[in-house]
Formats: sequence, structure tokens, C-alpha cells
Amino acid sequence: MRALAFAALKESDPAQKVMLTEQAFAAASDSKPNALKPNAPKPLVDAAHSLIVESPGRPAKPELLHPARVPQRGAGSVEGRAAMIHAITHIEFNAINLALDAACRFANLPDEYYFDWITVAKEEAYHFTLLAQHLKQHYGRDYGDFAAHDGLWAMADKTRHDVLTRLALVPRILEARGLDVTPAMRDKLRHHGDAGAAAILDLILRDEIGHVAIGNRWYTRLCAERGMEPMETFERLMREHDAPQIRPPLNRPARLAGGFSEQELARLEARFAAAPRTR
Repeated sequence: MRALAFAALKESDPAQKVMLTEQAFAAASDSKPNALKPNAPKPLVDAAHSLIVESPGRPAKPELLHPARVPQRGAGSVEGRAAMIHAITHIEFNAINLALDAACRFANLPDEYYFDWITVAKEEAYHFTLLAQHLKQHYGRDYGDFAAHDGLWAMADKTRHDVLTRLALVPRILEARGLDVTPAMRDKLRHHGDAGAAAILDLILRDEIGHVAIGNRWYTRLCAERGMEPMETFERLMREHDAPQIRPPLNRPARLAGGFSEQELARLEARFAAAPRTR
């Protein structure tokens, strides 16, 4: 299972990456029922070693620019909507790599950890496929036709040394940010006549709530195992790794469904209100 996930992580061709990710998920599905049986041999997953790449496989295109240099286009034009959908497609491609890396890089964790992240990778691969197909069928554009940025993997690189740090700063910041901004993007696309893309974003929002919940569950569990207070640890890790600021308005219903508490959301909002506007 992890060998297939590692092959998918290294694969640069998007279609092959999706296929290998699906194969890793199938291998996980074949194994997972046994993990619930009390007399099952342990461990089911060979997780004694880290499987590490310095940079995941990706195609030659899109061209990767600094986020500030990526052209911004409004959704009012066909080209603008194509660019918006391409940007989301790029996010989902990176999300495949992030989930695969979480399953490969970090060793000696429970079986369920690896099952969870390979499941996430499979769902991200499905999102990528839906968006890439929609981009091609409705706009005549391919993934790679627009410039993009590499901010998602940059945070993965910052957190490569420790699984708890990864869980704190990728699912709980980057993926959770998707919960906040996806409804507005969906509504904008629907307003401009792209009901198909809006429906895909509805599906993505539903699945991403589950992905954030997985991140929150494992983050909380590892904090407990290490004797750390989750919110204080989260704020410290944000400072130490120069993480992106969490900016309201927050999608409270989605974040609550994804494992954040009312107390934590109020604390995040208060933290933003008190922060100097330097970024």
C-alpha cells in the first residue's frame, strides 16, 4: 500500500499519478477490514521506514510563479472562469501529493493513520480528475495552460521534519482555508452560468470537511500522546514556521463539522483581530 503511494508521489504524469493513487487505495481497502478484528496480526502496514522525496512528481506545466506574480482574472469572462477552475485544479493536484507524502514520509504510526491519508489522496485525485475534465470539456483548456504557484508544497517542505507539525499547519490551515473560500467561489461560478463547476465544488467542500476532520483527529491524538495542549501548540507552531494568517470570515458550520470547536474558532478570530496588519 505504501509502496504504491510512494510510486504515485514520485509520478509526474497526472493520469498515472491518479491511477497509482487509486491502486494504493484499493490495496488499503483490501487490508482495512482486518484492522478492525481484535486478533488481526499487527502491524498490517509496513511503516517502519520513511519514504521520502525532496520534491513530488509533477508535469513540466504549469509554470510555477511566486503567488504575487500569478495573474488574477475575474470570473465575469470565460477566460477568467477557466483560470479560476485551473487554479482549483492545481490545488487539488497538490493536495494529492500532500496526502501521499503524509502517508509515506512519517513512519511508525498506527495502521489507521496510513489508511486515512491514502483515502484522502484518492478523494483528492477524484477531485482533480473532475476539474481537469470540466476544464477541458467546457473551456477547451488543459491542466498546465495557466501559470500557478507552489505555496501548498512550500508548507509541506517546512513541516517535513515532524508529523505533528505537518498536521497542525497543512490540514488545519491550508485545507481549512478551503472550507472558508469554496462557497464564495462556487456561488460566483454558478452566478456566471457554470453550474457544472459549482456542483463539483459542492462535492469538494463536502469531502474537504472530512479531510480537515482527519487532520484534526490525528493532530489532537498526537498532542495528547506528547502531553501538549493543542491550541497553544498550534499557535506556537504557526509563529515558528511563519504560517499563513487565518483570516475571517470563517465558515463556522464547515469548520465545526471538520473538528474545530466553538472555543477554538473564537480564539482564532480574536487572534486575528489582535494581530498587527503587517502581512
